[in-house]
Amino acid sequence: MKIILLGAPGVGKGTQAQFICQQYTIPQISTGDMLRDAVAEATPLGQQAQTYMNAGKLVPDALIIDLVKERIAQPDCNSGFLFDGFPRTLTQAESLGKQRIVIDYVIEILVPDEIIINRISGRRVHLPSGRAYHIEHYPPKHPNKDDVSDEDLVQREDDKPEVVKRRLEAYHQQTAPLSDYYRQRAEVTDLCYQQIDGTLDIAGVQKAIIGVIS
Repeated sequence: MKIILLGAPGVGKGTQAQFICQQYTIPQISTGDMLRDAVAEATPLGQQAQTYMNAGKLVPDALIIDLVKERIAQPDCNSGFLFDGFPRTLTQAESLGKQRIVIDYVIEILVPDEIIINRISGRRVHLPSGRAYHIEHYPPKHPNKDDVSDEDLVQREDDKPEVVKRRLEAYHQQTAPLSDYYRQRAEVTDLCYQQIDGTLDIAGVQKAIIGVIS
């Protein structure tokens, strides 16, 4: 069972990725984690990646694909895997196809931008502990104060509305074209591409995903 989970920042991919991996006993593969592991283990590919990272350059797509091939050849991927945050671009997706890395399911979680902005910009965090709140959906007992320590909560820079809007614009420009690519692939291959309503509650999204995969 080889799965790609698509969706803009804030749609709940992380929560659903954990659920899918636990439900079907497959590893969650993040390119960020994969790069860090390869560099830490000083594999030949990891050393190549380190050269680019040290120079402040993006790791080329060709090297990312080689790292992916190396990772999915490991024993824990024998029953499948879930790609988290990969592919990010049309070039990466096309490279997967050229390398004959077969994907069974592409599941895209859809949430309107205005809801995403509300979800993310409403977050407030107690930095020392990592405890998180939401001003509408999970407010603290006292405004802008942590429930346990009564210390101030903060809004992370990445959670500010203007930053969230920029992140969404970048997503739509770079990653959203993957929707059309995989929709077209599903018409001519055995790939199953399905969109899920991400405005449902967590259990509702999980039920919809099981309906696609089962």
